[in-house]
Amino acid sequence: MMTKSVLAVLFLVACLAAGTGEPSPVTDKTLRRVAHSLKKYVEPLPMMPRIYGYSIKDGRPMSIGLTIGMFEKKWKFHRDLPATTVFIYGTSREAATFPGPTIEAIQGVPLNVTWENHLPKKHILPWDPTIPVAIPKHGGVPAVVHLHGGIHEPQADGSAFAWYTAKFREKGPKWTQTNYSYPNVQHPGNLWYHDHALGLTRANLLAGLIGIYIIRNPFVEAPLGLPAGDEYDRQLVLDDRSFYKDGSLYMNYRGNNPTVHPQWQPEYFGEVIVVNGKAWPYLVVQSRKYRFRILNSSNARYFHLSLSDGLPFTVIGSDVTYLRRPVTTSSILIAPAEIYDVVIDFSESATSTVRLTNSAPYPFPGGDPVSTQSSKVMKFVISPEKTKDVSKIPATLMANYPVANENEGTARRYIVLYEYQSATGEPTHLYINGKRLEDPATETPKSGSTEVWEVINLTEDNHPLHLHLATFQAVRVRELVDLEAFTACMRRMNDAIKCNVKAHAVGQLEAAPEHEKTWKNIAKIKPGHMTTIVVKFKLIDEDAPYPFDATKQPGYVYHCHILDHEDNAMIRPLTLRS
Repeated sequence: MMTKSVLAVLFLVACLAAGTGEPSPVTDKTLRRVAHSLKKYVEPLPMMPRIYGYSIKDGRPMSIGLTIGMFEKKWKFHRDLPATTVFIYGTSREAATFPGPTIEAIQGVPLNVTWENHLPKKHILPWDPTIPVAIPKHGGVPAVVHLHGGIHEPQADGSAFAWYTAKFREKGPKWTQTNYSYPNVQHPGNLWYHDHALGLTRANLLAGLIGIYIIRNPFVEAPLGLPAGDEYDRQLVLDDRSFYKDGSLYMNYRGNNPTVHPQWQPEYFGEVIVVNGKAWPYLVVQSRKYRFRILNSSNARYFHLSLSDGLPFTVIGSDVTYLRRPVTTSSILIAPAEIYDVVIDFSESATSTVRLTNSAPYPFPGGDPVSTQSSKVMKFVISPEKTKDVSKIPATLMANYPVANENEGTARRYIVLYEYQSATGEPTHLYINGKRLEDPATETPKSGSTEVWEVINLTEDNHPLHLHLATFQAVRVRELVDLEAFTACMRRMNDAIKCNVKAHAVGQLEAAPEHEKTWKNIAKIKPGHMTTIVVKFKLIDEDAPYPFDATKQPGYVYHCHILDHEDNAMIRPLTLRS
């Protein structure tokens, strides 16, 4: 155990690294009081600015280059809250927004982006030097952009080790280039971009480095007849944040286990629900169908969404793909980093106002019930004005996707999620297969192959598993029986086969929800269960290999997308071979 003097030094380093000493102590009660003081549904839902990732020449979309920066700026989250200092994306400091601009790309039209770091010398939030983290020698905030859900070469993936500071003054060990090329070869769908710097992902995203990226294909999508246009096809980016009374963002300065990590805590949960950069906004809608692309960009919070008057969601897609056919459901459980593409028909509402609500415990699934604040997300106000609605919900959507078939798998891997605790029972770190990010890759699939991954969760949390580059589908969730004995064996041997996993994975079988049966980049991994996913390392809609060399360095990664877990250090390298 560390001495008090060593702990004090580490704590001071963490505070200095944050750019400031620890502010006056603040209690959960104070944070809740600030949240409670913000009146709900008094500001309209913002529409993020849009950037087109192509030009039109002679009626055809053409490839272009963009320059998008990361800036420090003040942002108003609520009319009654002082402006907040944030880190956000934009084509200029003046144009930067929270979330960043929505980038619209066309399938098959490449886009080149130079992501410029204009962030200050010191971070606005605390971070922990005792977890694996990027620490530049000459100051500055390390950052690097990952296009979540994108299919692109490794050099453009935003490796955690490819970070850089302002003006590229300092670079991480796997930095390669200033310009990222996104070929946009994949099917139309919903992606997002965000920071991915080593050990700073949770702080940089909490500060605001997030944005939406959409790939469209008008020839494929227009015949579907779904709600379209800026007014009826909207993005909803859900976050949770806590604020000091002066409007500044709250992030803990003290860890839950400070003798090990002076600042890191296993999950961050905010008292205020933010949608598109506004606390508890409202949206005036017409009595017709709307399409909403809903992203949960929270650090750790799950949202179990429903509509107050019983209106259903018609789910048409999830993450980067459409469903084969629409699925109607009364609620949606959305994990951190997960996206759902839904249609809501407000003409079926019996009331003039509809609230979007949340009922997910935190941490999920065994944590505290939602508070009166976090149970509310936003409000829809239905205009009495009658309007013509020519949109429709088609009977089928994308029938050309392959069926997830375990028999196609050329390899079966066991991926085991562990949480480690100190003698006090407090978490200290989380690993996959008992290994660090820095350890050599053990997942080395062949490019163009299909594999079956058996993901075993030996922790108490539900983990949103994310694979870079690949797309996958959960086909089975099986309860593990005699879990205590199996966990004890795994902690000794770290080998699912030697611990006779087949004798333990015989509990209750759970089917994946119908609205999740598509090719995704986030899978919810239930605690005490083994989730079987079919993973494809190729273009699923064409059943074709990637049109680039996916075997190059620095490779890819896979990880839990609870950001506090990813940073410490539930993340592993993913190296493809030819």
